[in-house]
Amino acid sequence: MTVTQQDHGLSDREGMTAPGRSVAAFWQSVADRWRNLGKRRLLVLPLLSGTILSASIVTAQVDPNASEAGKDPTDWAEKETGIPVTDALTTEKCGSCHAPDAKGNLSRISWIRATPEGWAQTIKRMVKLNGLSITAEEAKSVIKYLGTWHGLAPEEAKPVMYLAERRIQDETIIPNEPMREACATCHAFAQPLSSRRSHREWALLQNMHVALYSQAEAEFNRPVDDPSAPPPPRGDQPVKKPTHAKFALDWLSKEVPLNSAAWTAWRPRIGAPRLSGKWIVTASQRGHGRMIGTMTITPAGDDFTTSTTLRSLDSGATLTRSGKGLVYAGYSWRGTSTPAGPVARPDDMASGLRETMYFAPGQNSAEGRWYWGEYHEFGLDVKMVRATGAPVIAAVSPEALPTGAKGVEVRIYGDALPASLTPAEVDFGSGVTVRKLTAVSSAELVATVDVAANAIAGRHDVAVGGVVLEKALPVYASIDYLKVTPETALTHLGGIKYGKGYEQFEAIAWSSGPDGKPRTDDDFPVMTAPSTWAMKEFATVTYDDDIRYVGTLDVSGFFTPNVEGPNPERKFSRNNYGEVWVVATARALKDKQGKPLTAQAYLVTTVPAYKRWDQPEVGQ
Repeated sequence: MTVTQQDHGLSDREGMTAPGRSVAAFWQSVADRWRNLGKRRLLVLPLLSGTILSASIVTAQVDPNASEAGKDPTDWAEKETGIPVTDALTTEKCGSCHAPDAKGNLSRISWIRATPEGWAQTIKRMVKLNGLSITAEEAKSVIKYLGTWHGLAPEEAKPVMYLAERRIQDETIIPNEPMREACATCHAFAQPLSSRRSHREWALLQNMHVALYSQAEAEFNRPVDDPSAPPPPRGDQPVKKPTHAKFALDWLSKEVPLNSAAWTAWRPRIGAPRLSGKWIVTASQRGHGRMIGTMTITPAGDDFTTSTTLRSLDSGATLTRSGKGLVYAGYSWRGTSTPAGPVARPDDMASGLRETMYFAPGQNSAEGRWYWGEYHEFGLDVKMVRATGAPVIAAVSPEALPTGAKGVEVRIYGDALPASLTPAEVDFGSGVTVRKLTAVSSAELVATVDVAANAIAGRHDVAVGGVVLEKALPVYASIDYLKVTPETALTHLGGIKYGKGYEQFEAIAWSSGPDGKPRTDDDFPVMTAPSTWAMKEFATVTYDDDIRYVGTLDVSGFFTPNVEGPNPERKFSRNNYGEVWVVATARALKDKQGKPLTAQAYLVTTVPAYKRWDQPEVGQ
């Protein structure tokens, strides 16, 4: 079977073609644009770069300040050592356009390393733009090879795993304002950091942006205003500032190069992943609490099958799932799982899940996100520990203990927990005394504890024998304030033609910590706080009426957006988009004045993503 646009879900959102517009017509329009402007030659090269924003197009030199000034990056000599392609299928499918050299390097491919998602995009774009004929199974094999042997080291991948996990979060990895402006004004900064390239390849990626995205040229040619730069020398001679293109090219070439110490050290360690057996799973879903369970991983050829059981620590309800998965580069899991029963509502974890997990290099622990939803807005935060026969502590319940509490039962969940422990062998930290210990099973212990009135507030470790679960049990003297999570949220209208993008809010009780001052570094989250929920107008214009139209918020903090399309009942027939505050009021927690604790989050409800970026999971 030939891989087509439909086979791999290629979308038109990538800036390539508009609906009903041929690829040839698109390229002709691009060529006409540059010809009419009289600015640049348009060169079409045979290889697409590896990330989402990569393509097989380059334009003339966009950076006149580079050391290779006057030459197009396609004419630069590749000075760095490439990574030979040793897979016969990859060479067969790619080598007809990407000429091999005497060392086994394939042009351009050997000077890029990328995540599995990045290489998947490359394959899909080659199909879409260059007519590559490849079956789904062949594509899976090629991506698995490239994602492993031309991938990222664990240390390189872990800081940007949130991109593959589909997490929406504020990025903290952007090094400075010029890099934010050059790379992160249009997409996540994790996007370029999900690949490694030679200096030449980074330059070609910049040129691709200029060819495909008109706004990139203006951004790249702007001079850098870097407050960290040294002051200009005295005199009348103006100082020529580097452009954003030059600044970004220098930073990327230095900080995320093709050849790194991390990759050099990891490459010889890559082997067949040995993950078979039982794993202890802890998971949490916003609005649904914490879960404990097991996953059994079984080899299935080069991949794996899975059987998972999860049990809610709040309700005791259980969920069973079966799935499959594969591993790239020895540590990076991509999988899917399906439930045993029907799906009751959009946030039901019985939905079909995508799984993205990072296995520690020792292959004894993993963490990641299992997610679903039209916008991947629902998900389980997951941690796993291999069951080896040695004691494992996975979770404790309740979520937290107040100082001065007496006779509280604390349940310890795990695996291979000893049945003959004495109270002295179980430790909850300073100020918490174990009075009684009962072994329910090898997976559960019950400790009856007293908490001293002067116990140190904070997140205590829990130890059973010689095994420790760090920061497992908050001990608090007071609840000082609430936070609503997420603090900022984005939802999408839908339900008529397009899918809705939902959101689940949750209120978390916080302690101000030892210093007694709220929102300082020693504050810590204590537990979820049962709350009532309401929306409040976020006033932006004089005729604001957003709370009437954006959607509904139920008693559990679950927000359902309204339908898309112009609304004739609304002023100016506006769509149902808008901005509101989501307000939580604690049912039982009060402040020092005896008033219920409250907190709010900012919610934007916007139109559907009419065209979607194509980045489905790989090989599943």
